[in-house]
Amino acid sequence: MDKVVYTEQERWLIEPKPGTAAARARDFGIDLSLTVSNLRLTPHERVKQLDEFQHEMRVLRQAVLQSKQNGRNRSESKAVR
Repeated sequence: MDKVVYTEQERWLIEPKPGTAAARARDFGIDLSLTVSNLRLTPHERVKQLDEFQHEMRVLRQAVLQSKQNGRNRSESKAVR
């Protein structure tokens, strides 16, 4: 895997000074490198990424609902026997 090279501005976010909002976010557990990765994308790429994520979530929700429905149908057919 290639090593990521950060610009000076990105490094400020990745290695924030103590007491800054970025330092508090990092200490809270937020992966600031993901923020930098997203900021490297164009606005169009970020919107496209969001659209793809939302589509995947819709597909997942449909699969869960269908699975639950199939489970109900199976339990109802067992009860009829």
